[in-house]
Amino acid sequence: MKRLGFLLLLLVSFIKIQGQNEKMNLFINDLMNKMTVEEKIGQLNLTTAGGFVTGSAVNQQTQKKLQAGQIGGMLNGFSVASMRAYQDIAIKESPNHIPILFGMDVIHGYRTIFPIPLAMSCMWDLSLTEKSARIAAQEATANGIAWTYSPMVDIARDPRWGRIAEGAGEDPWLGSQIAAAYVKGYQGNDLSLNNTMMACVKHFALYGAAEAGRDYNTVDMSRLTMYNEYLPPYKAAIEAGAGSAMTSFNIIDGIPATGNHWLLTELLRNQWGFKGFVVTDYTATNEMINHGMGDLQAVSTLALKAGTDMDMVGEGFLTTLKKSLEEGKVTRKDIDLACRRVLEAKYKLGLFDDPYRYMNEERAKTDIMTPEDIKTARAIAERSIVLLKNDKLILPLKKSGTVAVIGPLAGNKGDMLGTWAMGGDQSNVSSIVDGLKKMGGIAVNVLYAKGSEFTDNPQLAKSINAFAGPGQKQLTEPVVSPGQLLKEALKTADKADVIVAVLGEPSAWSGEASSLSDIGLQSVQQNLLKALLKTGKPVVLVLINGRPMTLGWENENVSAILEAWAGGTEAGNAVANVLYGNYNPSGKLTTTFPLNVGQIPIYYNHKNTGRPYDPKNKFTSKYLDIPNDPVYPFGYGMSYSNFDYSDIRLSKTQLQGDEKLTASITLTNSGKFAGEEVVQLYIQDPVASISRPVKELKNFKKVLLQPGEKKEVSIDISTKDLMFYNTDLKYDWEAGDFIIYMGTNSRDVKAARVNWTK
Repeated sequence: MKRLGFLLLLLVSFIKIQGQNEKMNLFINDLMNKMTVEEKIGQLNLTTAGGFVTGSAVNQQTQKKLQAGQIGGMLNGFSVASMRAYQDIAIKESPNHIPILFGMDVIHGYRTIFPIPLAMSCMWDLSLTEKSARIAAQEATANGIAWTYSPMVDIARDPRWGRIAEGAGEDPWLGSQIAAAYVKGYQGNDLSLNNTMMACVKHFALYGAAEAGRDYNTVDMSRLTMYNEYLPPYKAAIEAGAGSAMTSFNIIDGIPATGNHWLLTELLRNQWGFKGFVVTDYTATNEMINHGMGDLQAVSTLALKAGTDMDMVGEGFLTTLKKSLEEGKVTRKDIDLACRRVLEAKYKLGLFDDPYRYMNEERAKTDIMTPEDIKTARAIAERSIVLLKNDKLILPLKKSGTVAVIGPLAGNKGDMLGTWAMGGDQSNVSSIVDGLKKMGGIAVNVLYAKGSEFTDNPQLAKSINAFAGPGQKQLTEPVVSPGQLLKEALKTADKADVIVAVLGEPSAWSGEASSLSDIGLQSVQQNLLKALLKTGKPVVLVLINGRPMTLGWENENVSAILEAWAGGTEAGNAVANVLYGNYNPSGKLTTTFPLNVGQIPIYYNHKNTGRPYDPKNKFTSKYLDIPNDPVYPFGYGMSYSNFDYSDIRLSKTQLQGDEKLTASITLTNSGKFAGEEVVQLYIQDPVASISRPVKELKNFKKVLLQPGEKKEVSIDISTKDLMFYNTDLKYDWEAGDFIIYMGTNSRDVKAARVNWTK
């Protein structure tokens, strides 16, 4: 009976959707019959609404274009009043009164800023990830934004690439789960509601594999690598219902993504069944000229024919498609199809019913930065923090005595927001100093000294202001000499019982156009750290950064290291809660931390070489000057507790077909603190038709244990977890032996073997 009821519910839902689609099609058919070719092309034009821009294109005569129906969408508007004015023109003065779609890069929060996405992935908490997107949508839609250019789901294995900060790290399985969670959070169950907004999965595709970690650079890989390692998160976002997708800047099989028919039509639409619309990244159509694809008319034609529907800022569609139509290079059907997809998005968002539904000044007063949202931001920031080292049990700090907080990021607010925090305001941010004072109470004396600048590299120093947004402080020229800063820091440290050194990167050193060749601490900061260590006082290193860093020296010489990332609005309070032990850190890395840049690209799920490392044999795969191993592996993260793992117990060791396997361990908290542990499950397929990774993450469970508590942790495994794309690009599994791993990170695991036949 239950099954029958479920099937009936599905049938009713299907009929309802079909009815809604039929109603939408009738509406859009009627509208398009009234539109001229020029108006249809106008719907494909996405322009700026003012505010922050990332390219060189500038749009003129916006009002005239709106009146002529030559703008389909606008991005990065900060003022509801201005967006309402633009919408007024479109609705009241354009030929067919078609509303404008307003979008923005709402990447990790709108006004309430959460940690950068890379940090949030370290929570290993899908429900909180979804909740962060839900809050972002609630806030942004109150201020006119119905469309976000998020989630960014690019797999990244090169920490030199600045945009690693915007994604979920190096693992395709975890990245897929997180991608789906963001889409669900933004879009909810009904896009037409005034507090949900359309997601835009980006950057489609393979952008995270830019050569040399240099932004906008070329990408080249096999189809097997694409399907097995880089494409899964995009596919997961599409399957979760993402309403739009954004093309990437790179080439794929020699053709730029924006003009790649195989990518946008054969794969995205025909294989994956995507029904939404495709928008370019900023001036990506125009940039195909530099890729050698022809002039603006030629690349615009290439983009439209490939399956691109909307042209961001470059106006190649607006200025050339009419001519290409007249010359027979594109067809009316090509233009109609792209126009229909854009109009469908507006219809699903409810803009034809109410063009102003996302511009609610009253909601903006009550739905932005609520106490509950701030509380959630703090909880997310706490759970994003990763304890990398805690020798001598320096942490947690005592809530008494004197703490010296030293470093260029110690009293800093703006850089706590991280990259792409366009709506963030540093006046709402808690700095690390603020947090330690607030959370420590009157028994803790908190002292502060800047200690050093971010860098003494003049070229690098110039980049610090590059992405400062509204409310973020602009860096000024140093007014105190390096020697004086260090002297003041040591004087402050001399008065303290413990030193908290807050070092790392300003927000402008990660994100778009922020690649680095050196991802270690800048020498001026490392010199400060060395001087603080020489005092003999306990030193805790707190890192604020947007990427994995090379921390070999720091790991060898500093007793306690906390990876706090750019933690957003509540960064300082969250860091303080972890330092004082109000929250026991539970974060786990989602990217490998290399020993030095010579190891890059470095990632846990690599393939075996024919000559694996052997210290007794010179002619094996290794470096002469450093080990192969990273400083911190994927999945790594410590706790103030100690978690002990039993051996793995398997429900069966011989399976056939679609049988289910359960792998279990007994987890024991042998420490003195209650804490959460992320139990990770990996699988290795040691013999297959193609060379397979040494292990692959397939699931995890986050478990809370009290001191002394034991708990059995079980994770189910099915043949779905064994599947991969073979040389025919068929997604299947192959019979044979499999090694099941369970443990605290990708390196430190227990193992058991199982045989699975078809």
